[in-house]
Amino acid sequence: MESNLTLKNTISPDQFNHFFPNFKPQFEESNQFADFLINMRRKKWDNWDAFKLHYHAEELALNRGFEELLVLSHLQEHWRQNNFLLYPHQVDTAQKVISELRGRAILADEVGLGKTIEAGMILKEYILRGLVKRFLILVPAALCRQWEAELREKFAISTLIAYREWDWSHCQGLIASIDTAKKECHWQEIQKLYFDMVIVDEAHKLKNTQTKNWQFVNNIQKKYFLLLTATPLQNDLKELFNLITLLKPGQLGNYRNFKKKYAVDKRLPKNEPELKRVLSEVMIRNRHGANMGFTKRIVENIPIELTTLERTLYDDITAFVRENFLKNKGGLGSLPLLTLQREICSSTFAAVLTLYKLAQNMDENPEIQQQAGSLFKLAQQVKQNSKMVVVEELVKKTPEKVIVFTEYLGTQSYIRSRLEQAGFLTLAFDGHLSTSKKELTKFQFKQRPEYRVMVCTESGGEGINLQFCNTMINY
Repeated sequence: MESNLTLKNTISPDQFNHFFPNFKPQFEESNQFADFLINMRRKKWDNWDAFKLHYHAEELALNRGFEELLVLSHLQEHWRQNNFLLYPHQVDTAQKVISELRGRAILADEVGLGKTIEAGMILKEYILRGLVKRFLILVPAALCRQWEAELREKFAISTLIAYREWDWSHCQGLIASIDTAKKECHWQEIQKLYFDMVIVDEAHKLKNTQTKNWQFVNNIQKKYFLLLTATPLQNDLKELFNLITLLKPGQLGNYRNFKKKYAVDKRLPKNEPELKRVLSEVMIRNRHGANMGFTKRIVENIPIELTTLERTLYDDITAFVRENFLKNKGGLGSLPLLTLQREICSSTFAAVLTLYKLAQNMDENPEIQQQAGSLFKLAQQVKQNSKMVVVEELVKKTPEKVIVFTEYLGTQSYIRSRLEQAGFLTLAFDGHLSTSKKELTKFQFKQRPEYRVMVCTESGGEGINLQFCNTMINY
């Protein structure tokens, strides 16, 4: 019922009941303020840390835009205490991903520029703003513990490395290898979940839409999505197209139109200014430069003078590879030949085993078996490599720890043997080590001064963080 009555000043109770006969007041009793006054009189105060924590929580609850990164002030003291330094390009990248790219981007910085740090900043920023609660980080198995430590130590983010089926539903922050996560028993659990953010490290392994890895990641339900790779394009422009389609389906249209507009052939792009503009909407790539603030790299190429025996072996193997590669007869494929040529460039000790196998398994071609057998006998006469003499000299005059990278296990064993004969304790790091053994080896190399050299293969060293070591030798 509507009334046009205007009440001026006050009315009597009788008048009020006359106009509002059905009014029934309800009173709610609260002791909160009374409790507050009592605690004040008894001087029961919270400590200063609790006050600051509550005050900061209220600050974060305010509705702020993305012009200012909360993570910078939130972790400032934590970073200071841990001597952690951010670089301007890392802050700029995080800012751009959040404010312009809306949390979906390919972080394609060159190796060593801190893609993990950028991803950690972005993740922490979204967590602080309450936009990310459940997240998943997919990495190579060997990097799971490294990621867990980086997020915990640098960004105060707790995570669980998922191994068991029930881990997926019982923890909000998860790290897993793709090989583990894509197993049927795990996938059954993952597909039930919606992730606020998914991060994939070494994302160039998702370049083929026909692989189970690409299809698995594509089917995960997610809001924000980061792909980390230093090599978004390796052999074919289609690899780049597939990565961007995984990140933002439809961003580049279909592959036929993309190829027609942007590709001369599978490796040569066209219409480059337009292609760069389109890529800038989904990808950020920082490169090493003078203004990055990093320690200057001193790169030295050292020419090696082979001994007469080494030169003879190298020339004879090269001639053997060239001759049989062109003829391609006797059942000898091209791959063993190419492998042999690369091995002899590494060391004779890497090539010996391949020569032995070629001499024994050449589809019963007597001529090729004889050639490989002769080369095998010649290789056995080489007792040391000239490259190794130079490596020993470098290690002796370097007071710091040294990492030696090589491609082949045979060369790795030879390098370690020679260095230990010279009195240097070494560690081996390669793809055969389990995840726990890799972590132990990294810990020993970093913390124990007696281990001066770590000899690492390319497969074992992918993605590992060894920034505490300043001297590296590519063998």
